[in-house]
Amino acid sequence: RPQSFYNAYFGYGVIRCLFTSKDDVVYLAQVYLNKMLLGQYNSTLGKYVGYTKKTKEIADNLNKNKGFLEHEKKNKEKCRTNIPLVLDILSRPVKPIVRLRLVESADSKHPGLFMCSAYNFYPKQIKLTWLKDGKEATSNVTSTDELPNGNWLYQIHSYIEISSKPGEKISCMVEHASLTEPKVYDWVPITEAGKNKIAVGAAGLLLALVFPIIGVIFYKRKATSLFSQLTFSTTEKCSPFLGHPVLVKSLVLPVLDVIFVRL
Repeated sequence: RPQSFYNAYFGYGVIRCLFTSKDDVVYLAQVYLNKMLLGQYNSTLGKYVGYTKKTKEIADNLNKNKGFLEHEKKNKEKCRTNIPLVLDILSRPVKPIVRLRLVESADSKHPGLFMCSAYNFYPKQIKLTWLKDGKEATSNVTSTDELPNGNWLYQIHSYIEISSKPGEKISCMVEHASLTEPKVYDWVPITEAGKNKIAVGAAGLLLALVFPIIGVIFYKRKATSLFSQLTFSTTEKCSPFLGHPVLVKSLVLPVLDVIFVRL
């Protein structure tokens, strides 16, 4: 029977460096148990604070220890010295990688579904606008929020249902702090020639993978065939160095003989 962890305890510590500038810094060292804050060091107060009966006792003892308090003050200074580096990183915008594609082709009953995606951009604020022959299209448009990647970069996806006619241009316009002006990405339909190129490229890739495999199989079969032709013969010969007969085992290859002497 699997063990239940319903009544298990989960504790963790969090170090927070909160700032609006290098001169306005709050350093927090916090301890949680099952998502409940038990106690923390707050640089604004300059001491430890407990939030339960037991952690209040612990905080009082820690506040009497000058060594612990000095250590936390040094941590706050480390936080302060790293602020310029963080601000420098955060002040650099990162251009989005944009992909515009047709998700579902239109038919007699349903319009086509296009998707415009922007990946790996910073800062978070971004705007995607759909254009139809250069004019903004707002009907049947849905978009996600800016989604964090977990590395300070973001992604966003926008969809539009539209029945495009031959020769009609579908575009996605992106506006972001990393761009000096709005950038327009046009959807280019894949022609028959383009499909043929993709097919030829895929076939070439497949052949590039198949030929090495065939070579390995051929090599193994050749090696097995050669080994099956090996024969051994054992004869008794007199050794001029030892003065008595020795066994001589010969390994006979299809092309040359190799002699092994076993004393």
